[in-house]
Amino acid sequence: MGPSHHEHDGADAVEEAAETAVEQPGFHVVARGGFLMSGIVHVLIGWIAAQIALGTAGSSADRSGAMAMIARAPGGQVLLWAGGTAMVALALWLVLRAWFGARRRRKTSAAAWEAARWLGKAVAYAALSVTVLRFAAGGSSSTSSQTESVTAGLLGTGIGRALLLLLAAVVIGIGIGYAALGLSRRFLNQLDRSKHPSIGIVLRITGIIGYTGKGLALMAVGALLGWAGISTDPRKATGLDGALHTMAGLPEGKVMMLVIGGGLIIFGLYCFLRSRYQDM
Repeated sequence: MGPSHHEHDGADAVEEAAETAVEQPGFHVVARGGFLMSGIVHVLIGWIAAQIALGTAGSSADRSGAMAMIARAPGGQVLLWAGGTAMVALALWLVLRAWFGARRRRKTSAAAWEAARWLGKAVAYAALSVTVLRFAAGGSSSTSSQTESVTAGLLGTGIGRALLLLLAAVVIGIGIGYAALGLSRRFLNQLDRSKHPSIGIVLRITGIIGYTGKGLALMAVGALLGWAGISTDPRKATGLDGALHTMAGLPEGKVMMLVIGGGLIIFGLYCFLRSRYQDM
């Protein structure tokens, strides 16, 4: 027996209420704060990466290192709570955008693509919000040690090893996607520059360099995951921090680290601008 007329009306009312809520200016303001927090995290990771290249780093060049730096700063806990909450709102906005965007597409393939591209971003911001809120609550964890632990578990079986190699390929693919997004300037399609047309050149420069720098960083992480899968040594898969430390020991590696660190800092600056000019 199918849904009744009243059930359809109730579902439509809930969906309409959700669409109305997500379009409220107050919700947008909070969600834009998620981009600001993301910008702070990327700037700090880029700064730590540059310090590793120069031999003066005191923190891990990953999310946990950035969170620890914020937590130690005056007012850092308040910033973490505010930023984590904003990222939750941003993830929710992305989920709802995926749903309503897919609903407006007539073809199934177009609807699936619309949902996938927004949901992927929602998952990324939701994962980051968990890290931020954990540090806000006084917890801490090492991203590198978590990555090494998960990798060790996967390397215990043939299927796990295959999954690790697949994960490495996916991370490298995402990195290539970020770099392609920057170099092709397609990221400009998601921005509303009508409010201040003169900012266009700044958005282009920070977006191109930032997306390319983040893409290179992700490709380095993916390469280390793949190396760990081939050599069956989980110690080689330690996330971004491990990838950058490994890079530091290679010929010209410090130069590459400075390039990646600078790219991540500029991507953070782009996130600051995006919080203002994202088309919502």
